[in-house]
Amino acid sequence: MSAPVQPPEARVEAEHPEAAGYRAGRTLPLRVEAMRQLRRRRTLLMAGILTALPFILIVAFAIGGTPDGEDGGGGGRGGSRINLMDVATESAANFAATSLFVSAGFLLVVPVALFCGDTVASEASWSSLRYLLAAPVPRVRLLWSKLVVALGFSLAAMVLLPLVALAAGTAAYGWGPLKLPTGGALAAGDTIPRLALVVAFIFVSQLVTAGLAFWLSTKTDAPLGAVGGAVGLTIVGNVLDAVTALGSWRDFLPAHWQFAWADALQPELEWGGMIKGAAISVTYALILFALAFRGFSRKDIVS
Repeated sequence: MSAPVQPPEARVEAEHPEAAGYRAGRTLPLRVEAMRQLRRRRTLLMAGILTALPFILIVAFAIGGTPDGEDGGGGGRGGSRINLMDVATESAANFAATSLFVSAGFLLVVPVALFCGDTVASEASWSSLRYLLAAPVPRVRLLWSKLVVALGFSLAAMVLLPLVALAAGTAAYGWGPLKLPTGGALAAGDTIPRLALVVAFIFVSQLVTAGLAFWLSTKTDAPLGAVGGAVGLTIVGNVLDAVTALGSWRDFLPAHWQFAWADALQPELEWGGMIKGAAISVTYALILFALAFRGFSRKDIVS
């Protein structure tokens, strides 16, 4: 009879007595991976861009004058955008909501694609991936640590922008109620929970981009290819959503629901669009994450 197959950690201890106490789950701690990513130049650069955006908008409004409602009105995405711009300088809450709107379509896609697409591919490009696995760090553990940290940094980027916008908007326009695009206003005490809901939905809607970037990162040794591929495919999704001839098929595109968070800026919360958009995004993301883990577990690591 053949000998029973030992788990990897048991084989490590048997072959290397000095490795007694080895536990796969303790390799590559999240804290270590987070500090590695935090010190990288691209992380600091992205934080600087997101921090600078609210101040750039304040300067733009100061140069161009206070937005007026001359072209406002109408529902839909275009109308919501115009109305948000019209009330951007009414209060810090309005300024933060406007900052999220102008950045949600593209700018906030970049840090998600960057953090999730660069994480594995960069190790391969530096030829350090095989040394991490030889540590030994199990492949699933390596991917899990990198994915959790990448998603954490992506969420931090989305939280940083409205926080800076609230602080800068308070200094520039004062604190007050959130004037709604559809008329009326939300009390100042209700604005933070509503904006938090907006940020949460934007993060969930960007999980598709995160999944694309992470999957591509496990397939290539070129970080730029993974990041650029994820951003490019996200743009393709936006283009397809603009093709009205697709009709109801657009409901299955994550891009179709990316601005459903506008329903949170209503006197009465409307959950329908956000629930549908979140379900579509999470479904696509889980499939892409599963493909990343499955493909990487069978991949020959030569770099």
